[in-house]
Amino acid sequence: MQTLIELYPFYPALFIGGVVILGLLVGSFLNVVIYRLPVMMEREWQSECRYILDLADAAEDENEKSEKFNLAFPNSHCPNCKKEIKPWQNIPVISYLLLKGKCARCQNPISIRYPIIEAVSGFLSGILIWQLGMGYEVVAALLLTWALIALTMIDADTQLLPDQITLPLLWLGLICNAFGLYTSLENALWGAVFGYLSLWTVYWAFKLLTGKEGMGFGDFKLLAALGAWMGWQSLPIIILLSSLVGAIIGIALMILNNKGRDTAIPFGPYLAIAGWIAFLWGDHITRSYLQFAGLQ
Repeated sequence: MQTLIELYPFYPALFIGGVVILGLLVGSFLNVVIYRLPVMMEREWQSECRYILDLADAAEDENEKSEKFNLAFPNSHCPNCKKEIKPWQNIPVISYLLLKGKCARCQNPISIRYPIIEAVSGFLSGILIWQLGMGYEVVAALLLTWALIALTMIDADTQLLPDQITLPLLWLGLICNAFGLYTSLENALWGAVFGYLSLWTVYWAFKLLTGKEGMGFGDFKLLAALGAWMGWQSLPIIILLSSLVGAIIGIALMILNNKGRDTAIPFGPYLAIAGWIAFLWGDHITRSYLQFAGLQ
């Protein structure tokens, strides 16, 4: 690692290009996580419910055992004709363009979201190394970025923020800052605590006033994780940015889709976007605002 850090100033374009390619490849895997993890969670919940209610059916259990389903199995295949996707048909972005967005066998359209997620993963990965340079900070930041991409899309699809991602993300932030990677461990610890409690307080206040749930517990955990990575000082800018972006996009979606105010809109994507922006440019945004307001 030390050798790579020393070589980076001489070949920055080479390193940035390599990280972009890595981000594209990881983006392809993120597509698998985004689709399969919620399905795996649903199957696990159904199994637990049958066990608790003593409704387990032998035939149904046998079918589940024969239909192994996880992040590694079955191999990627066309949902229409079930043909297994060959390695050369699964090259991030490039394969989609060469196949003209259609299955090689049945010509069923392939969703544009797959190459978009791959491209976003590669693009954001490249920005990270461009901004942070080569070092342990960028390695951990890449893991944070990829996790936030997965959480954003899963929450947008299902309104779920899986503990399988948010909780390891929280612990990883604390571990990184135990070595002072981004902030002190004390700041990270209180960032996790205040991040969770801030939205937890809003949740219960809203529920007591309206009798409705304004957000899910996954949002608390995600903000706690972001606080663990960046420290408690980052929480105000993250909450402000996420609320601003959420309000703008939420209103736009309600108008475009002709839906009422009671329509549930996931808050996780806005937290993830705001957290990523704050991770790279939070200090700059805060200083610029203070200067604009004449407070600095």
